[in-house]
Amino acid sequence: MKALITGGAGFIGSHLADLLICKGWSVVSADLSEDVRNISHLIGTDGFDHIRMDINDTPELCKAAKGCDMIFHMAANSDIRASEKDPDIDFMNTLMTTRSVLECMRMHGPGRLFFPSTSAVYGDRGTELLNEELGNPEPVSYYGACKLASEALISAYTYMNSFSSVIFRFPNVAGPRLTHGVIFDFIDKLRKNPDRLEILGDGNQDKQYVHVLDLVRGIVKFTGDMSTGIRTYNISSGSSVTVRRIADIVCEEMGVSPEYVYTGGRTGWKGDVPCFRYDTAKAEREGWVYEHDSEGAVRETVRSVLG
Repeated sequence: MKALITGGAGFIGSHLADLLICKGWSVVSADLSEDVRNISHLIGTDGFDHIRMDINDTPELCKAAKGCDMIFHMAANSDIRASEKDPDIDFMNTLMTTRSVLECMRMHGPGRLFFPSTSAVYGDRGTELLNEELGNPEPVSYYGACKLASEALISAYTYMNSFSSVIFRFPNVAGPRLTHGVIFDFIDKLRKNPDRLEILGDGNQDKQYVHVLDLVRGIVKFTGDMSTGIRTYNISSGSSVTVRRIADIVCEEMGVSPEYVYTGGRTGWKGDVPCFRYDTAKAEREGWVYEHDSEGAVRETVRSVLG
C-alpha cells in the first residue's frame, strides 16, 4: 500500500508516517513547511519520499498522489488562536486544502480519504454530551467553521464520486513533537520566569486530550478496511483535565513553584471552548482503544518537551 500524507512533516502527520512505514506502507509526505525536523529520520530511507509543496496547487498534488492507494489529509491550520485576527489562515490552509485534495481524488484518485476534524465543530455546548448525530453544530471559531465546512465538502464528494472516507473529530492532541498549545506555552513561560506563570482565563477550562500515538494507531486501524461512504467518529480518551491541573503537572515536572496569575474569564481567548464532553461509544464499539488518559497524555508530553 502507498499513502500520501498532506502535512506529513507536521506533529500528527509525522507520527502517522512513522507508523505506516513500520507497517510496510510506502509514504509520500507533502508539506509547505520548510521545517522537516519531525521527519528527518525518514528522509532518505526506502519507502519514504518528501515533497515541499503547496497543497492548494492541485495539479502538483495530483502528481504527488500518483500511484497512491489512500490520502491522509493532515494539512491544516492547527492553531486556533493563530486565525483569530486573520480568518484567511483557516480558510486557505484548512478549507481550501481540503477542496484541493478532493478535486485531486475526483480527477485522478485515489478514492480513499482520512480527514482529521475537531471537537470545535460542535461549538460551545457546555457539559452537553456530544455525539456524532448532534444536529445543528454551531462552531464559535474560524478553525471550527472551516473544519465543519470541510466535512460538508467531503460528504458531497464522497457521495458524488463513491469515495470511502473516514473522519475523526479530535479533542486536543498531545505527545512528542508538539509545538504549540497550553502545555508548550506554560513550559516556555516558566523557562523565561520560573517564579510567575500567567494562565489565560480562570484556569477552570476543562480539556479532553488524546495522546498522538494512541491517535495514529486508531487512524490506521479505522482506515484498514474501508467501505464506500463516509464514517465520522468522536475520538477521545474519555477523560479531561483542567488548565490549572495542566499548570500543576508542568510545574511538578520542571521542579518549580511559581505564583499563578489568571487573566480572568471563562475562556482563554475569543473562540476558545472552555469545556466539552464527548460520547465516544460509536468509536469504542468499532474498536477504538487508548493507553493514555488526559492527565497521562499531558504529563508524557511535558517530559518529551523537556527532554
